[in-house]
Amino acid sequence: MRRILIAVIAVIGGFLFTSCGYNTMVEMDEQVTSSWAQVENVYQRRADLIPNLVNTVKGYATHEQETLTGVVEARSKATSVNIDPSNLSPQAIQQFNQAQQGLSSALSRLMVVVEKYPDLKANQSFLDLQAQLEGTENRIAVERRKFNETTQTYNAYIRKFPRMIYAGWFGFEKKTYFEAQQGADKAPEVQF
Repeated sequence: MRRILIAVIAVIGGFLFTSCGYNTMVEMDEQVTSSWAQVENVYQRRADLIPNLVNTVKGYATHEQETLTGVVEARSKATSVNIDPSNLSPQAIQQFNQAQQGLSSALSRLMVVVEKYPDLKANQSFLDLQAQLEGTENRIAVERRKFNETTQTYNAYIRKFPRMIYAGWFGFEKKTYFEAQQGADKAPEVQF
């Protein structure tokens, strides 16, 4: 009798978990985590390109040490900010975004410096690195968009009735979107 009762509870429990969307919520939560990992992956690719870029520029722009040091320091700050995908809070994403924005700003200053050196702009190694960096910036934009789409799908799923009840019971909470920094809607001012 006890075995039958356990079997019935297991069947009913399994039915409830599958019909309430628990497994789908787990799957979607993992997709958000995976998508965030890909965002970090493309940012890491950018960070990995920077030492080569700095070394290439260093050979031409020896008296631009302050700018080069700024890029290296910004890279160090950006790569030191790691976020646990299970804690994608607005504060954590903002901290990550600020570190990456600092690196983007330092790279922009470096590109302004590069304009002063026609030989450097014609150097094939520099041109290759610049093309890779531009491609990486595009990848970053694509992965952030995919992350936000995955997050939107997850958030919508757990907020629909009756799943919103089950989601709360099982600890599935709304995820934060990757948003642009304040002032990102204005073009940066570049002076030569």
